[in-house]
Amino acid sequence: MTTGFDSIIYEREDDVARVLLNRPQVINAFNVQMRDELYQILQAIKDDSEIKAVIIAGAGDRGFCAGADLTEFGTAPSQVIARQIRWERDLWGLFCELPQPVVCALHGHVIGSGVEIALLCDLRIAADDAMFSMPEVKLGMIPAAGGTQTMARNIGIPSALDLLLLQRQITPLEAKKIGMVHRVVPREKLEQESLELASFLAKKDANLLQACKTALRRGSDLPLPQGLALEERLTLQAWDRTHGS
Repeated sequence: MTTGFDSIIYEREDDVARVLLNRPQVINAFNVQMRDELYQILQAIKDDSEIKAVIIAGAGDRGFCAGADLTEFGTAPSQVIARQIRWERDLWGLFCELPQPVVCALHGHVIGSGVEIALLCDLRIAADDAMFSMPEVKLGMIPAAGGTQTMARNIGIPSALDLLLLQRQITPLEAKKIGMVHRVVPREKLEQESLELASFLAKKDANLLQACKTALRRGSDLPLPQGLALEERLTLQAWDRTHGS
């Protein structure tokens, strides 16, 4: 099944959903319309228990996402107001609430908001032609799609400071070394590898995968004793579901 929006392509094959950022003429630059359509699609995915895994990818040959569309975000009437528009829907919180595992397939330019979207996903596969950068400071901004938070949690504060303060571009191999991506594959195999990974996850117990995600995401913000208590509760709940007691 394929459903088309203007800036997003949504496809579903059996129990795997594929969400494609679809503004290839501007390297899938993130604008208000894309935010709204992505929010609608992710909300529908969240509520659909038949979907077991999700792939996020970018259309076109030039890249996954070139960051925020600066004709809408970061320009008139002011950067502050433009960024407030961006926050009108909590798309970033919705990413974190998805019960399904989310695989992000990255190629070409992965800039600013493109990096931030990727870091909200659970597993990231990069093509060998991908290049990553966070240019916000150079543009007179700071990341406003969770980048200062998700980056530190994924790659650590030293690496996050390196990328945010120096705005340098890094290769997929360096991104893998610091933990920004999990796998690097040849560009021609990116779609196949991401589909195989999502299909593998879709065959696993959905409740157990969701419990693992919850334990990791919520537990990382808790002191260790509370984190261990959360893990114990989730373990007992999973046991009860599995054994019907």
